[in-house]
Amino acid sequence: MSTLALTPDIESLKSRLRTTWMAGDYDRFSRYMEKDARSFYERLDVPPGAHLLDVACGSGQLALIAAREGVHVIGVDIAENLIERAQARSMAENLPARFRVADAEALPFADAGFDVVVSLIGAMFAPRPDLVARELARVCVPGGTIAMANWTAGGFVGKMFSTIGKFIAPSGMPSPLLWGDEAVIRERFGAQVCELKLARRDYTFDYPFPPADVVNFFRLYYGPVNRAFGSLDHAGRTSLHQELEALWTAHNRAREGFTLVTAECLEVIATRA
Repeated sequence: MSTLALTPDIESLKSRLRTTWMAGDYDRFSRYMEKDARSFYERLDVPPGAHLLDVACGSGQLALIAAREGVHVIGVDIAENLIERAQARSMAENLPARFRVADAEALPFADAGFDVVVSLIGAMFAPRPDLVARELARVCVPGGTIAMANWTAGGFVGKMFSTIGKFIAPSGMPSPLLWGDEAVIRERFGAQVCELKLARRDYTFDYPFPPADVVNFFRLYYGPVNRAFGSLDHAGRTSLHQELEALWTAHNRAREGFTLVTAECLEVIATRA
């Protein structure tokens, strides 16, 4: 079981991250992404009865998919409100999935406790990536599966974060988008894994409303965008909205009144050494 002493700077950064992910309504936001979450899960081919840990699980999207398939699931996240929502969703379906507040950099579990350790666009946002890689590997059994999906810098979400970054101060942590770089993945996991399969996948944002409303949707429900808008004055909010709407419009492949944008992520499927 990992323990980790925090410096004041790291504690402050983690507090800001926790506040960010508790903002908005990630449960509502993630409902539009369930199709690709299921596709990601199905590619893992997890057998019923396996023990799976979902790291940075949000409101339980992937964990609940696994629990419905007869997998023993625990989900963890730093945002207390998301854990509460995940547990409520599990109870509403009478599923045995369990959820608890925990940090991806210091997982409160014994070594080699899980057959499968996953993080779907989640642990990539923790501030100390080498600790994340170590912890994902530590709690996985030898021969088990470690799987991630991470946004890439060159994909649509990378461009969206770059747009937002023009308006707000740097976070003080390494770019989460480095998790979408194949060379960085190989370096971070290193000898902790004995096989590493990397594939670029398209994640689909599909909304029954136009790009201007998509920006408002992100502003209301997606924590990082919610907090970015909240940090700006009226002129800044107007400018950011205009730039994001232009970005969504430029990449939109749907007919008028709808939005369909594909965002590249790097899928990581590793075997624990």
